Amino acid sequence: MRLLTHNMLSSTIKGVSNGFPLTIEAAKVVEKQVDMNSDFLKNIFSKIEWKPFVEAAKTLGFSELPEEDVQPSLLDSHEFLTKFHHALLEIHLEEGALVCPETGRKFPVNKGIPNMLLLEDEV
Repeated sequence: MRLLTHNMLSSTIKGVSNGFPLTIEAAKVVEKQVDMNSDFLKNIFSKIEWKPFVEAAKTLGFSELPEEDVQPSLLDSHEFLTKFHHALLEIHLEEGALVCPETGRKFPVNKGIPNMLLLEDEV
């Protein structure tokens, strides 16, 4: 699971009012090289919740992103785009779990696929 996916997931358990961001418990992290597309990065940038994204990247071992909210002008920097690309698309949570911040419910991640299915009593 890429951090792009993680940044767009939240817990939808019945009664949960704060299901984002899901905490990551990583058992296996891999890097998979992906060609960089600057236009895609510039377009997706405004949709990323920056602070949770940076925290997730740190959890997976990548701490080269600026921690504060970054300005769109940084998108003109090749160095920034390269780091953003790497964290967003090349670092994968292969095995582990995503944890609801409110309930502590764990959603397993196996072979890079998060299982966000709810139990009957959670719907």
